Amino acid sequence: MSGGVRFDARMVWPMPQLLVQWIAGADARSLVAGILLALALGLYLYNAGRLAVIDVRSHLLPNRILAPWSGAALVLLGAAALLAGEPRVLLRAVTGSAILFGAYLLLHLLAPSGMGLGDVKLAAVLGLYLGFVSYMHLLWASVLAFVIGALWTAVLLIARRLTLRSSVAFGPFMLVGAATALAIPG
Repeated sequence: MSGGVRFDARMVWPMPQLLVQWIAGADARSLVAGILLALALGLYLYNAGRLAVIDVRSHLLPNRILAPWSGAALVLLGAAALLAGEPRVLLRAVTGSAILFGAYLLLHLLAPSGMGLGDVKLAAVLGLYLGFVSYMHLLWASVLAFVIGALWTAVLLIARRLTLRSSVAFGPFMLVGAATALAIPG
């Protein structure tokens, strides 16, 4: 982009800072890239809230939410990256999606009762957002999800609200871990 705030794919900006930089950019392409990123983040927050409630109540992450979210996130994040003149960011987002999907699929295959296919599909969507920022964010989000999930489960076990045979919805922890990772530099 000429004249505007240039996104350097080698730098790792947290999404909120990147959003402000693009919207405050000096040219129309930067502004539109910022708006598209804002829409993608708004979509994240909206769907994260819906999915967290559904997953806690029913231990399901419905395809009717995940599939359209995945497509919309790909379009919004991809268009933002291309408008910013950074096709590498789009490639990294798609690769991040594949990496996180593959990692969670492996976990599902190793322990199907511990990791559902809804979690695997959610990982693909989250990988788009995390890969958009950096590959390191994939790792941080996953670590955060497991740590927060383990701590929460330990608290519930100590409070005797759960037993060792109880199941805990993991989707909300994935969403919180990813949101936290997206807000911090890598």
